[in-house]
Amino acid sequence: MGKKVTVVGAGFYGSTTAQRLAEYDVFDEVVLTDIVEGKPEGIALDMNQSRTIEGFETKVVGATTDNDGNGYEKTAGSDVIVITAGLPRKPGMSRMDLLEVNARIVRGVTENLVKHSPNAVIIVVSNPLDEMTALAQLASGFPKNRVLGQAGMLDTARFTNFVAEELQVPVKSVTTLTLGSHGDTMVPVPSQSSVDGKPLAELLPADKVEELVTKTRNGGAEIVALLKTGSAYYAPSAAAARMAKAVAEDSGAVLPVCAWVDGEYGISGVYLGVNAKIGAEGVKEVVETPLTDGELANLKEAAEAVRAKQADVAEL
Repeated sequence: MGKKVTVVGAGFYGSTTAQRLAEYDVFDEVVLTDIVEGKPEGIALDMNQSRTIEGFETKVVGATTDNDGNGYEKTAGSDVIVITAGLPRKPGMSRMDLLEVNARIVRGVTENLVKHSPNAVIIVVSNPLDEMTALAQLASGFPKNRVLGQAGMLDTARFTNFVAEELQVPVKSVTTLTLGSHGDTMVPVPSQSSVDGKPLAELLPADKVEELVTKTRNGGAEIVALLKTGSAYYAPSAAAARMAKAVAEDSGAVLPVCAWVDGEYGISGVYLGVNAKIGAEGVKEVVETPLTDGELANLKEAAEAVRAKQADVAEL
């Protein structure tokens, strides 16, 4: 205990993330912010009243904020900040369609947050993820290891779930990995995927593995199309909360996240989905995973695809 985490955005994603973080009972305080007056305070009151039922002591605090920086004082001294603010996708939209509008939102909230929490680790979940992570680092001025994005954990979880469903096995028996961008150049890694230690390639034909890879790449869009008025938040919030927990506990857990890559895999100067050791300072180190030649080529392609877009966000 003794730690403080702020979740920015009290929509479905943010509020569910705040609930998961509170129920972990590893933080003294979870602060939930939003620009809709009274919404974060109301959600916080509701969550606090669940404490005796679920048996956690973490206090949830709501804070209405505005573009002028009012309300952010309640976030002061946060060890971890999770930025969920921004518009969700609608059916037919790509993550990139959100670039300009969410860039303004992410830049604004980041600048206001770091005034009060200069030593925090920032976890970005706003879309388009890779670009918004790069923007948050620029806006904060933080060292690159203290700004990371949530994507690989979610995409890996989707890949794992699809494999488990295909083979009718428990999800805990499945290990998968997804690297690259959180978008069209996502790189699921079949060579590092297994079931009870058996390589996935021994259990499924190549065309079925590729089908699951494609399904993983389109996993978010499938949910958006079904919901029609929003995007996924149960699995994404679980991923973001686990990352925040790893930071708070300085666990050293190796997780697939969007991190700054500087030489690993022969790639430099870009935020990209990779395995990384996570702790109190954010990314302790990028952990290179053995890849096939084809997977490495796809990862390098993903890096180049996001590099230009991340350069563009500096102007937004």
